[in-house]
Amino acid sequence: MKPSVKQILISLLLLLSISMRSYAEDKDSYYIVSGIVKDKFSRKSLDYANVSLSGSNVGTVTNEDGAFSLKIDKTIKSGEVELSHVGYRNIRITISGTDILDEIYYLAPELGALNAAIAQSWEDPRKLIETALRKVDQNYSKRPNLITGFYRETAQKRRAYINLSEAIINIYKTSYSTDGNTHGDRVQILKGRQLLSQKNGDTLIVKLLGGPNMAIFADVVKNPDMLFSLKTLSDYNFKMMNPVMIDDRLQFTVNFEPQSVMPYPLFYGTAYIDQKTLTFTRIEFSMDMSDKNKATDVILRRKPGGLRFKPEELTFTVTYKQRDDKTYLNYMRNDIKFKCDWKRRLFATNYTVTSELVATEIEEHISSNISRKEAFKPNESLSDKVMSFYDSNFWGAYNIIEPSESLESAVNKLKKQYK
Repeated sequence: MKPSVKQILISLLLLLSISMRSYAEDKDSYYIVSGIVKDKFSRKSLDYANVSLSGSNVGTVTNEDGAFSLKIDKTIKSGEVELSHVGYRNIRITISGTDILDEIYYLAPELGALNAAIAQSWEDPRKLIETALRKVDQNYSKRPNLITGFYRETAQKRRAYINLSEAIINIYKTSYSTDGNTHGDRVQILKGRQLLSQKNGDTLIVKLLGGPNMAIFADVVKNPDMLFSLKTLSDYNFKMMNPVMIDDRLQFTVNFEPQSVMPYPLFYGTAYIDQKTLTFTRIEFSMDMSDKNKATDVILRRKPGGLRFKPEELTFTVTYKQRDDKTYLNYMRNDIKFKCDWKRRLFATNYTVTSELVATEIEEHISSNISRKEAFKPNESLSDKVMSFYDSNFWGAYNIIEPSESLESAVNKLKKQYK
């Protein structure tokens, strides 16, 4: 395993800082725009669509049911909320300082101009990826910035939820022009809560890749060693696919797969690159699971003796959003699926751990970093540090990812175990 990647991947556990940034939680300080985003023709709900306040750094994403809720400061009396999704035309909602609740919004698939764009595709997809990597310091922020984000982590045993942890976090990022240096990047908890199953045998007994530190190690544009860098492009085979639209901008689409055998696992995936700026806007990638021992070495930190761990899937989705003339981290999702069983037992138990992170606000002109004392440490976990699951108004004016119907049902079931 590459030492730099191994060090990053196992730095997965979290620290709850006692420091709290002041933030208005009075309902009188904000209004809400909420609804469900659907495909105009199929009427299917669109998950993980971007929801943003135009001309600002405020936003969120839709949940698995296509639902969203965006809180907007009441000092903003007018403007537009923009809805976007991969392969669809953007739509804008006019706002006027009052609530707009539970509307249904339809996005139309973007079909025009794509065929003509195919002819403009680069002949050499590897050269396209290389050029995009070389333009990172030009296309992404050259200044340190502070991202406020919402993070959620769930663990399921078979189909039942056994752990739910959530937090509002600060993410300090140094300049993207530091040649992939993430050593100065740090994460800090501002506010959080958790809910654990009280049933015997539901304790998750393995510690896995995950947590808000995902905002550092899985930022594959700033941390190319996580996926591929200029030095490791030869490990992959690249193939140009049909272009798509993201945020009303044409994107080159490049599939990649391993073509080398290394001491550590490589990845399969797809990269979306803005045709005009050659900026990475979205990267989806999954770990090659053909060698379970290599995959286990990356994913698993420790386990009890006698427990057999079998990794099934490790996937990431990382998206970036352009604001003015620079591009910033926008959304991350990580899914880990595995099986655990004890020796002499007939059946293994399926587990799924899902982590989501959305940037809800970005501040570029900042004066100080997150201190080492306040930052996460690699040997602690979020669920160990956040003790209580509070009422529905717990988040106040912070923007979050709305819980899906299945997650709300799971929360109600878990709450009953405490009574």
